Amino acid sequence: MIETFLIFIIILLTGMAGYFLKSLTISGAFSAVLVGLAVYLGFSENGLYLLGAFFATSSLWSKYKSSVKSIIEEKLAKGATRDWRQVVANGGAAGLFSIIHYITPDTTWLIGFLVCLASANSDTWASEIGSLSKQDPLYIRTFQRVEKGTSGAISLLGSIASIAGSFLIAMIGFWLFNLDFYLTCLVFLFGYAGNVIDTFIGAFYQQVYVCSQCGIETEKKRHCHMPTSRIKGFIFVDNDMVNFLSGFFAALFAIVVIYLTK
Repeated sequence: MIETFLIFIIILLTGMAGYFLKSLTISGAFSAVLVGLAVYLGFSENGLYLLGAFFATSSLWSKYKSSVKSIIEEKLAKGATRDWRQVVANGGAAGLFSIIHYITPDTTWLIGFLVCLASANSDTWASEIGSLSKQDPLYIRTFQRVEKGTSGAISLLGSIASIAGSFLIAMIGFWLFNLDFYLTCLVFLFGYAGNVIDTFIGAFYQQVYVCSQCGIETEKKRHCHMPTSRIKGFIFVDNDMVNFLSGFFAALFAIVVIYLTK
């Protein structure tokens, strides 16, 4: 009982630290605490270690050379400080699998949890590190060079970073949960696949707006203090939705593979 109380205090303090370090908004800190509690419920301290590794590295890369990324953020709906939607988009599915695992313990739900975090880490590393590439990325619909920060675009640096991000979570999962080689490979491959799915949905279905004042294409619904106009994409498919769906789908695909190979 005392241990559980101490863990709760640590989760709460971690959320507060994220707010004071400007990595999280108030709503983001509150949501991070809820996700942390769900993960602890399902996977105990080991789950929190893995979740912490994701949030720590994501925050690190978000802050790294932030001044260079300031121009790119004009195209993005959100900046480096995460609100509740971003927290849920990146950690909500992992929290869901944690609760399911608590109700019906099974390795399948553990893999779903790990793949969600591997996918989120892969996507975050690809975006944050890839934006520092010297060359403009390639848009997968046209294979033409586009501006950095364009959803659905890829670069060599970003692709390498996405592989590394998924690999890190897979290796930590292997160590913390004593996974065998096959399951570790599944986490790594489908974690990276989540980033690929994210890129695909971003290119073909994510909403894009244009600012009538300056003409920039952006994910923001307001720019230059004015409403922007949607020029493509589905109205409900914003960046947060893309992030959530990509990780969730990747986890479901991994679970299907596990069932088919049993």
